[in-house]
Formats: sequence, C-alpha cells, structure tokens
Amino acid sequence: MLRYVIRRVVFAIVTTFGVATIVFVAMRLVPGGFAQAQLGTQGARSPEVAEAINERYGLDQPIIVQYGKWLGNAVQGDFGESLRMRTSVADEMVRRVKLTLELTFLATLMSLVIGVPAGVLAALKRNSPRDVVTRLLSLVWLSIPDFVLGTLLIYFVSTRGLGLPISNYVSFGDDVWGHVRSMLLPTITLGLVTTAVVTRVTRSSVIEVLGEPYVVTARAKGLAPKAVAIRHVLRAALIPTVTIVGINTGYLLGGAVIVEELFSLPGLGRYALTGILNRDYPVAQGTVIVAAAMFVLANLLADLTYAFLDPRIKY
Repeated sequence: MLRYVIRRVVFAIVTTFGVATIVFVAMRLVPGGFAQAQLGTQGARSPEVAEAINERYGLDQPIIVQYGKWLGNAVQGDFGESLRMRTSVADEMVRRVKLTLELTFLATLMSLVIGVPAGVLAALKRNSPRDVVTRLLSLVWLSIPDFVLGTLLIYFVSTRGLGLPISNYVSFGDDVWGHVRSMLLPTITLGLVTTAVVTRVTRSSVIEVLGEPYVVTARAKGLAPKAVAIRHVLRAALIPTVTIVGINTGYLLGGAVIVEELFSLPGLGRYALTGILNRDYPVAQGTVIVAAAMFVLANLLADLTYAFLDPRIKY
C-alpha cells in the first residue's frame, strides 16, 4: 500500500505541474493583458503607458523567463503578489480557502446525508412509486445549472420575506448563527446537483450488489432485509459512491466560483474569478494550482477508502 501511495503522490505532483503550465500559458493567450485590463479603452491610445506597466511588473520579459521565475518561487510556496492589489497571493489564499473548503464540505455532507439513504431506499423498492419519484427528482436537479438554481433561490427568498441573507456573508467568529444562515443558500445551490448524482449512483450500485451470490445467501438464511442492506449490501455498494464523491470535488470547486460570486462569498473561487477578469496572473495561477492540488488529494483519499469499505481490495 505504501508503494501505491508514493506512486499516487508522484502522479499528483506531475498533474499539478501540468495544470500550472497549462494555466500559465493559457492566461497569456487570452486577448488583452494586465496593462490593457487596467487601462481599459485608454490602453489602445496609450501604448507607452501599457509598455511601462508591463516593464514594471516584468511582463515584457520572454514567457519562458517569466515561467521559470514563477515556478521556482511557487515550488517554495511563494505565489508572488497580486499585480492589482499588491498583496501576497499565498496569504490571501490561506484566508479565503477556509470558506471554499467549508462550502465544499457542507455540499458534500449534504449529498451523502440525503443522497445515500435516498438511493438505498429507492433500490430496495425498485420500480415502486418511491423509486420513480426519487429518479425523477434526481433527474430534475441534474438538469438545473448552479447559476439558475441560485438565482431562483435568491428570487424566492427575497420575495417571500424568509429572512435569509442573500449577499451578506457573516464569518463564524463574528456570529455563529448568522454564519450558518449565510451559508444555507450557497450550500443548497452547490449541493443539490451532487446530491442527485450520489442518489443515482448509489441506487444503481445497490441494485447491482443485491444480485451478488453472498447477498442471495444472506437472504436465504432468513436475515431481515434491513440487516442484509446494512451488513452486506451498503459497504460494497458505497465504493462507486466514494469514487463519484472524489470526482465531484472538482465539480464543487468549479461550481464554487459561480456560487461564491452569486452570493458574494469571499472565498477562493471568487478570488480566482477576480484574478482572471483583471488578468492578474499570480492570482489566477495560484488559485488554480491550489484547486488542482485539493482535487487530486480528494481523489487519493477516495481511493484509500476502498480498502476500508471492502477488505478484499488490494493495492
């Protein structure tokens, strides 16, 4: 198992390095640079000013030179300073990543608490009205994009006077209950699609496991359906669910960009979006690398969970 973990860690490093390279190049292929983004329409009339800005921040150097300097510093944990705000990118990411991780965790927890029981119950009563309703609802949630669902929730809450904050984030340290209320709508927006995916995957997996010989034998021994489901079916059926949860981490991190902007949450996703729109290269590059590293780590943890769920699995 140790050899497997080492191999996966090496793969994670190579993957993160590849993502860093792609983002670095892609940011510079986008029309308009940092100087043009800051000057706006004036940039076309003032090329000298734009050249001065590029020279000041070292953006006039060959791209390979810029990449070498940035990568050398990034390996040491130094992602540079924001070109626009002149603040440390690493410090700002540390401050903001906590909120993004909390939002991702809450959305994942929501998908497991709701999706796993719903999928199991639907599979145990296959083709029953409960199963049909579960499949229909999960298909509906899968069909609604994050920004549409978030907009509908904002409209519903604002017109019904439910008293939930829409764009007024409250930190946990300032007000615990206010923080919970401010995170409710973003969590629902981000977690519903993932809940639908977990429900459908769990249902399909349970139906497949129910046909296994050891489950048939357990039923033949006279075990209660509840005992069969919990002791013999659930753990084996959760392996595909764990896989999809790990993969959904990337979706959640990507969806957090939209959700954080929609609900004005000062998280990593909103920070990344601001960096991209302003052509703030250090911000965009640093946030994408951190998101890629979290995604790879989540998938590694998901793979290591397999052995706990099914001892027959060998790495």
